[in-house]
Amino acid sequence: MRRLVPAPFGPGRAVRTFIIVLAGFIVTWCLWSSDAGPGVYDLGPAGNGGSDTGSVAAVEAVCKAHGWRPFVSRPGHGSPGRPRRIYDLCMVNAELDWLEIRLNTTFHEVDYFVIVEGAKTFTGLDKPLTIRDNWGRFAPYHQKMLYHELQYPANFNPRRAWDREDLQRNAMFLQVLGPGATVASRDARFDHSTPGGGTPVDALPGQHDVLVVADVDEIPRPETLRALRLCQFPRRLTLRSQFYYYSFQFRHQGPEWPHPQATFYDGPGNTVLPVNLRNGDGRRGGDATSLLGRVFQLIFSPFTALARYRDTADMPNAGWHCSSCYATMGELMHKLESVSHVWMNHEFFRNRERAAHHVRLGLDLWDRKSEVYDRIANNPDVPSFLLEQPDRYRYLMNRDGESAGFADYPP
Repeated sequence: MRRLVPAPFGPGRAVRTFIIVLAGFIVTWCLWSSDAGPGVYDLGPAGNGGSDTGSVAAVEAVCKAHGWRPFVSRPGHGSPGRPRRIYDLCMVNAELDWLEIRLNTTFHEVDYFVIVEGAKTFTGLDKPLTIRDNWGRFAPYHQKMLYHELQYPANFNPRRAWDREDLQRNAMFLQVLGPGATVASRDARFDHSTPGGGTPVDALPGQHDVLVVADVDEIPRPETLRALRLCQFPRRLTLRSQFYYYSFQFRHQGPEWPHPQATFYDGPGNTVLPVNLRNGDGRRGGDATSLLGRVFQLIFSPFTALARYRDTADMPNAGWHCSSCYATMGELMHKLESVSHVWMNHEFFRNRERAAHHVRLGLDLWDRKSEVYDRIANNPDVPSFLLEQPDRYRYLMNRDGESAGFADYPP
């Protein structure tokens, strides 16, 4: 009888074997990394945020409207004894009006507002701690505000204009909620009239608590936050916002603004960091720093990209964003003096009469044909705080008249 000789293990067979093994690995990894799992509805009483979770049917209706399932706590996960929390990681510098509008609009849905303030501008110049110095203005909201002065690492050597901003944005997690946080003892008594003092131990996040990452003028709708608390949403969620310019009188034509972002707490080493979340890049827990870590990161980069794709989604009409919505002409001139594009940073564009004319009519300051805005008279779709105080925030509702809504123009 003729003996059968197995075919040689040539290049073609090796490639097929590698593809089969790789496919099996991908399937196994996808199943292992899935956030879905058996559990029970988290329908406990309202937490620090004060939102009522409602009945099972009501929760299912809210989540179904977004194509999601109700939030589940898997065995061994979650924070026993309390419902899911929402942390608002808000990037703010000197925008006092916008901070107050944000706090008022979302106060009953957010459990903690995380505010990090640096003593230097993003260009490295010294600046005052405006939020700290005006702390008393926010007294009605102090109980939910976690204030922290940015700590610069000893080896911090910024090489790009964005490095300081990235440091501050990530510090909202790393220095306040994450492994680098200064945690106060459980017995410490906090004087809300004084900012800082560390993060109370009972204010630290638990597994799957919601983290919202935004600039101060990117405000999520209260109903958006309610849905995030109740529902099981993707790890990288973009809360697309209605995009306004100068005021809520002029809405930008085109796609919605692609911020804020939302994710959930998944431990100190597996939570998507704020910068990676906002930019839509990187891996969970941040990028590797050691040489070996960077090598492994490069090897597994296709799987990291696949994870980002699987864990990414958009939520339309989820908030408001108002760009160049300044109370004073001085603030607008400062912006025009600070733009980095050479052709935009020209004395011609800093003419105050010209700027007031463009703001009054809702025209692009640089006359770009792609930037067009629809005028909306008496716009009702705005943060409720603006409707409650129309005289105080007139500049955010109406730019008509000689002043174009600016408090310091004409001089």
